[in-house]
Amino acid sequence: MKLYADTPARRTRQLLSDVLMLLWIGLWVYAGRQVHDTVEQLRAPADSITSAGQSVNGALTGAGDQAGQLPLVGDQLKTWLTQAAGSGTTLQQAGTSMADTVDTLALGVGTATALVPILLVLVVWLYVRVRFVRNATQSQRFIDAGEDLDLFALRAMATQPMRALARVTDDPAGAWRRQDRAVIRELALLELRDQGLRPPPGT
Repeated sequence: MKLYADTPARRTRQLLSDVLMLLWIGLWVYAGRQVHDTVEQLRAPADSITSAGQSVNGALTGAGDQAGQLPLVGDQLKTWLTQAAGSGTTLQQAGTSMADTVDTLALGVGTATALVPILLVLVVWLYVRVRFVRNATQSQRFIDAGEDLDLFALRAMATQPMRALARVTDDPAGAWRRQDRAVIRELALLELRDQGLRPPPGT
């Protein structure tokens, strides 16, 4: 598998694009983390409500236990305080539910903040890189198979702009049919350079 071009200029651009892609991912992961932490600060009131509910529940339950020891009205007073302690439980549950909602919101917003820009650029980067790797790997097998550059010359006539072909010869198709080796070599080199590949040694 050929990951990078042979030509220095294109290989440098590929390495630079890889580094920039990593920096882009790191930047948006950091931004997503910051957004997550900012939203997570909304959890403070929910934690306060939970703590208050626990305090109310604990205080009224303790008071009920103490009241239960009083003569005559102790049992009734304990029942009333125990029921009142239920409001603390309700308050605690509300705070816990709010905290869970804030956690879910922080995770969702933070993840979306990071993933959306990362994926938009990553899809383009992957397309370009995978396309190069596939084409370069396939082309390298033909180069390694021998020194005949006819296939690359033919491909150049099919894919290269007309102005690029005209710089080599006014009649590339005719030269290819006549097996003009000099023209075929120049056409093949045109295609190989475009793919970031070096010609086989000796050509």
